[in-house]
Amino acid sequence: MAALRRITTCFRLLRRSAPAVHKAAKWTNVVYTGIASLTVGGGLCAIPFKQVDNLSCDSLIRRAASLVTDSSSTFLSQTTLALIDAITDYSKAVHTLIALQRRYLQSLGKLTPAEEDTIWQVIIGQRSEVGNRQDECKRFESTWITAVKLCETAAEAAYTSGAEHASITVRTNLQVAQTQVEKALKLSVDTDKKLAETKVMEVERVMQHVASLHNSGDEEEVPEAYLRED
Repeated sequence: MAALRRITTCFRLLRRSAPAVHKAAKWTNVVYTGIASLTVGGGLCAIPFKQVDNLSCDSLIRRAASLVTDSSSTFLSQTTLALIDAITDYSKAVHTLIALQRRYLQSLGKLTPAEEDTIWQVIIGQRSEVGNRQDECKRFESTWITAVKLCETAAEAAYTSGAEHASITVRTNLQVAQTQVEKALKLSVDTDKKLAETKVMEVERVMQHVASLHNSGDEEEVPEAYLRED
């Protein structure tokens, strides 16, 4: 309605104005500008009368490919951070378990049955925590692998569409993320190795303790936790 009133006012002014050429031209431009704000169907439209940015199909495809690479890089960044945090938490949980098991070994033969049972409850609880953290690592690792594949596809699509800069950027981000995850996984592998070594040492130490008690005539059973798989 505002545009329609504007056009009507323009025509009234034209009829009342002097027939000067420069004035007529001025108001004619105003009228054309107002008419340009109307669509064919009579509705109002915010587009200008003259199209300024005439993008080709190739340009639109390159822009779309760049948006895809940006989104893929964001997805990769978030999943990488989540996976590294999960691996770090898993490693901390394993180190806590190792410390508990070594403390048990140091106290072996010095504990009452009740104290020993209490320590084993703590160890079993920590083993459960390690298992939960490990499951979390697997879940985030699966999502991270999906993000990696998505980035690879986005990089290829950007390169094919002519958006070379976007393709290079996402590939660079991909390399950085893979390097970071590799370092975190190496830390996790080293932690698992220490846990396995501690487990072997514990089994040997407990068996030696039980054998010494047996030789001395005392009877003591192997802790049930050692009879189960970690």
